[in-house]
Order: sequence, then structure tokens, then C-alpha cells
Amino acid sequence: MTRFEDIKAFAFDVDGVFTDGLVLATPDGDLLRQFNSKDCYAVRTAVNNGFPCAIITGGVSQSLLHRSRSLGVEDRHLYMLSKDKEVDFLHFCRSVGLEPAQVAFVGDDIPDIPAMEAAGLGVCPADAVAEVRSAASLVSLYPGGRGCIRDLVERVLKAQGCWKFDPKDPWKGSHPDSVTKYAKMTGKNLENV
Repeated sequence: MTRFEDIKAFAFDVDGVFTDGLVLATPDGDLLRQFNSKDCYAVRTAVNNGFPCAIITGGVSQSLLHRSRSLGVEDRHLYMLSKDKEVDFLHFCRSVGLEPAQVAFVGDDIPDIPAMEAAGLGVCPADAVAEVRSAASLVSLYPGGRGCIRDLVERVLKAQGCWKFDPKDPWKGSHPDSVTKYAKMTGKNLENV
């Protein structure tokens, strides 16, 4: 099994991993998801410590694009409507110059198994389907949307001495112009947004 010290990048499914698997369909066809802020903090911390991150999902929505950007995931590493997650996972690995053995993949359902098996560390939440739990090299103690991502990322970054945040050097966020403009109009200490 790959050690936490060997992991240099992360790839995540969305529904059932970042979320508890429930989606709300709006009348205009968008799908709304609820993300755990602690999981999102972990991804942002990984990105800011030089760990490339990808989101590989069969889903698609404008809100996913906005959320991935707010986490620091580069647009080129957001794979929506993924029909073969292993192919997209391997593409991500090549694009960041890493071997699959250096990358962790987190999934919760049957379409995630090939990417999990190709990864150096295949991880799933505690409430993943039975086939995924059997295929995983690590089953988190936490369910999807409730700390699974935070659990993995924190373990990896702590093992490498990278779990840190300097409040005097805050993250540089990547937000849509309208959000940044609104933040500057309403907030304090946002000169560097």
C-alpha cells in the first residue's frame, strides 16, 4: 500500500464524497449540492501547499464549476460528465507529471472502482457501497460529505509536514468577478481578495 508520505496529488469524485450523495434539482435543471466546509478547507490547504487536485465526476452543473474554482482546482482538472473515471484520472496524472502511484483517488460508488484501483491510494468514505469498500486500500472512518476528504488530506499533509495555515499570509482565492466585487464592497480586510 502507498504510504501517505508518497502522495503528491489528490483526485475526488463529488456526489457521495464531497457531499452526502443527495442532490436538489432546481426548475432550471441545475443540481444543487451541499459541501462540507471542513472538507473544502482541506482541499484548499492541499492546493496551497502545492498538491494538485482534480475533481472527476459524472455530474455536471455550473455550481460545480464555481465550487471547484473556489477550492483552487484548476479548470483543466475539473472533469465533468466523466464516462470513464480511470481514463480521466490517468489524464490528470499525466497532466501534472505524476505517476498514478503518487496520487490518491476518493470515490464511493461502482464507477469509481477502476480509478481507485489505478491510484496509489484508493480511498472511500465509510458509507461507500460494499463493492467500493472492498476495492479501497483505505476506508475512512467518516462518511461522504461529513469529513472523509478532510480525514485523508489531513493525514497526508501531516505525514509530510504540510498541514499548516499562516493567518498572516492568507490564501489567494479564485472567485468569479461578481463575488470578488461584492466581497470588496461589503467585507473588511479583503483588499487582497
